[in-house]
Amino acid sequence: MEWILANLPRILGLTADHLLLSLPAVAAAFLISLPVGRLADRLGRLREPLLGSVGLLYAIPSLPLFIVLPILIGTGVRDSLNVIVALTLFGLALMARSSADAFAAVSEDVRLAATAVGHSRWGGFLTVELPLAGPALLAGLRVVSVSTISMVSVSAVLGVTSLGSLFTDGFQRGIVPSIVAGIVMTVLLAVVVDLLLVALGRLVMPWQRPRSRAGAA
Repeated sequence: MEWILANLPRILGLTADHLLLSLPAVAAAFLISLPVGRLADRLGRLREPLLGSVGLLYAIPSLPLFIVLPILIGTGVRDSLNVIVALTLFGLALMARSSADAFAAVSEDVRLAATAVGHSRWGGFLTVELPLAGPALLAGLRVVSVSTISMVSVSAVLGVTSLGSLFTDGFQRGIVPSIVAGIVMTVLLAVVVDLLLVALGRLVMPWQRPRSRAGAA
């Protein structure tokens, strides 16, 4: 505890760096997965080849990807954009199938009814399909957020500052409290973000709130 209290400002700073790397990647993976999932849902027999191809992105080892990406997108190995793009690809690999399954759960009758009452294709997507697919999308997003927050730590091996820096520094200098602090803060951060997503889901999808026993009765 003495080491943690003495280094608390640095731990909090690394936590902020960790968030700045993970949150943009989670948001980007979610937004990209929506058209990918919607397209997969409409492709019929080509659904599985598309989702399978996207899912293969997760099989790419993270460290080689961090090293190869700068060649492709013109960034430095230690550039935060390099890490965000890599994490976005991993997040998309997880989120694409969840997105496709969420849209597949929306009945075709509901889509036709939305068209019948005057919704355009885009309007029906935003006001009918997306809200109905929301719970399943949120479930996939929670998985992606936890996975991404965990994977950010790997970037510390390349010298990108995050909570993973507590692992590398602690290992190199033999400081066990540093390693423990890194693990605890990473887990805590994942839990906090997950709870915030649950709260956000209840806010934007109030129809999904569990009813009280009295109300149900």
